[in-house]
Amino acid sequence: MKLKGRNKVSPDFSMSSMTDIVFLLLIFFMLTANSPNALDLLLPKAKGKSTNTQNVSVSIDKNLQYFVNNERINGEYIEIELKKALRGQDKPTIILRAEESVAIREAVNVMDIANRNNYKVILAVRPN
Repeated sequence: MKLKGRNKVSPDFSMSSMTDIVFLLLIFFMLTANSPNALDLLLPKAKGKSTNTQNVSVSIDKNLQYFVNNERINGEYIEIELKKALRGQDKPTIILRAEESVAIREAVNVMDIANRNNYKVILAVRPN
């Protein structure tokens, strides 16, 4: 008498649940990713790293337009805008993002304002 087993294990593996998990993780990381590069600036290269701990971001593009936290402002009023933005901060920090083609005197102007007001300045660069 030959007995046949009723429970057969299928050797096939379904990848549909795995791809669902991968797409959910992809969407999660895209939504939660922190992107400080809202303005399209070509930063100078350097060995080092930029930090994401910032209070205020100051950007200078190739047309010498100033941006404080992605809002365009007049270069004459940058000190006033920085004082407003950093009022009440324990350790006021400025991330300076000057485009590669901007003259050094423009970046030094922002650094001078930070020095007068005891603000810490971090120069943003792109990695080598």
